[in-house]
Amino acid sequence: MTKGLTNWLSECPLVAILRGVTPDEVVAVGQVLINSGFKIIEVPLNSPAPFDSIARLADTFGDQALIGAGTVTQAGAVEEVKAVGGRLIVMPHGDPTVIRAAKTADMLALPGTFTATEAFAAVAAGADGLKLFPAEIAGPVGLKALRAVLPPALPMLPVGGITPLAMAAWWSAGASGFGLGSALYKPGDSADTVAGKARSFQAALSAGQGTAFA
Repeated sequence: MTKGLTNWLSECPLVAILRGVTPDEVVAVGQVLINSGFKIIEVPLNSPAPFDSIARLADTFGDQALIGAGTVTQAGAVEEVKAVGGRLIVMPHGDPTVIRAAKTADMLALPGTFTATEAFAAVAAGADGLKLFPAEIAGPVGLKALRAVLPPALPMLPVGGITPLAMAAWWSAGASGFGLGSALYKPGDSADTVAGKARSFQAALSAGQGTAFA
C-alpha cells in the first residue's frame, strides 16, 4: 500500500458510491467520474454482480483511482474484493473483525460508526478513517461533537443525505470528505446524468476549497 486514505482524500475528498450499478455500465460511469476528478469509487456488495464491477473498475482505472467495495459486512468478503483488484473496504458498521481482516490483507478500511463508543473501537481495530453513518441523523452538530474527542488527523466522512448545498455546514463541523450515494448515482442513471451530478458536487467542493486538509 503506497498511499493512505488521507493521501487519496487530499486529491479529491469525494467518494463515489455506485450502489446498484451493473458490470455492463460501470466503466462508462467510472470514466465520467474520473474525468470529473473523483479518485475514490466503491461498489456496494449488494449491487448486481459487484465483484465483476469492481474488477472492471480496477482493471480500467486502478492506476488512477482507489477502487473498492462498500457494504462489506463479513470478513470473508475481504479477500474476494482483494482478488478482483479492490483496495478499499467500506462498511456500514464498525465490526472489528472486518476491519482487522482488511488490514491483514493490506487494504484500507473505512468502517461506519455513529457513536463515540463505536468510533473508538473502530480506531483501536485499525481503521484508516471513519464513515459517519447515517449522517443525516447525526447532523453537523454530531460530527463536531465527535471531532472534539477523536484524533484530529483521523479522516471522518459523513455518508447519507449529502447534497452539494449541504456540504458547507459539514466542512465547518470538521468533515474530511463525503461519501456520495443516490445524490450522485441512482440505478439506471446514464453516464451523462452522472457527469452532470459530479460537476455539481465538484463545483460545491471548489467553492469551499481550503476547508479540508488545509
